[in-house]
Amino acid sequence: MKQFILIALLVGGLGLTACSSKDKPAVLDVEEQVEAVQTAEALYNEGSAELEEERYRSAIVKFQEVERRHPYSKWATKAQMMAAYAAFQEDSYDEAILALDRFVELHPGNESVDYAYYLKSLAYYEQISNVARDQRITEDALKSFDTLITRFPNSEYTRDAKLKRDLTLDHLAGKEMEIGRYYLNRNEVNASINRFRTVIKDYQTTTHVPEALHRLVEAYLTLGLKDEARRVAAVLGHNYPGSKWYERSYKILDEKARQQILEDRSFVDRTVDSLFKPN
Repeated sequence: MKQFILIALLVGGLGLTACSSKDKPAVLDVEEQVEAVQTAEALYNEGSAELEEERYRSAIVKFQEVERRHPYSKWATKAQMMAAYAAFQEDSYDEAILALDRFVELHPGNESVDYAYYLKSLAYYEQISNVARDQRITEDALKSFDTLITRFPNSEYTRDAKLKRDLTLDHLAGKEMEIGRYYLNRNEVNASINRFRTVIKDYQTTTHVPEALHRLVEAYLTLGLKDEARRVAAVLGHNYPGSKWYERSYKILDEKARQQILEDRSFVDRTVDSLFKPN
C-alpha cells in the first residue's frame, strides 16, 4: 500500500518562510554570513545523501542539526520538511505527524504546506489496520484527507487524497459491518440493525451497502417484521438488481412480498427515500 513519494520537488522547490521581527538573529558580518550559509547547505546535503541511501535515522539527525545550528537560514525550512519525510519513510509515523504539524504551524503560508497535509494524511493512512481492530487511526486519516481536500481543492495531491479517502470510508464501513454481523449472529438483532443502518446512511458510496441492506432484511425477518424486510429488499433490488445480496434477500421473502416489490414502483420509491435520508 505504501508508495514512494518523489522528493525532488521538496529539494528544489520548497519555499521560504520569513522570520518575525522579534526572532531576527544577530547581524553577522559578510564573512560570517557566507560561512553560515555554506555550513547549513553542507549539513542539508549530507542529510539528503543519507536519505538517498535510505539511512533514514541518520538523515533525520542531519536535517534536525541544520535547523538547530542555522534556524534562520533558508535551509532550515527545507530541513524541517525533509526530516518529516525521512521519518515517514522510516515508518516512524508518529514522529512524522508531529514534525508536519510543527511545519504547518510555523509556515502556514509556505508553498509546500499542501504537501505537508498530504504527507500527514499518508502517515495515518499507512497505519490503517484490519477491520477487527480499533479504527481511531482510520478516522484520523479520514479527517486529515478531508482537511487537505477542503483547504486545497486544486492541489496536485488532492486527486490522490480523494481516492484514498474513498478507501478509508470503505474501511470504516467494513468495521461497522463486522460489528453488525457479530451482533446478528449473537441474536442481538436491534444492535445489529443500528450498525447496518449506519452503513446505509453514512457510507452510501462504499461497497458494503448491498450487504448491509441484505443483513437488514435478515434482521427484520428474525424479528417477524415482514413489511420492514420487504421494504428494505425493495431498496436492494431497486439499487442493486444484479447483486448476489439481492438474490439472497429475494429467496428468503414470501411470495406476496416478492410480488409487491416487482409490481409497486411507488412503494419502492418511498422506501428508497426513507432509508437513504441522511440523519
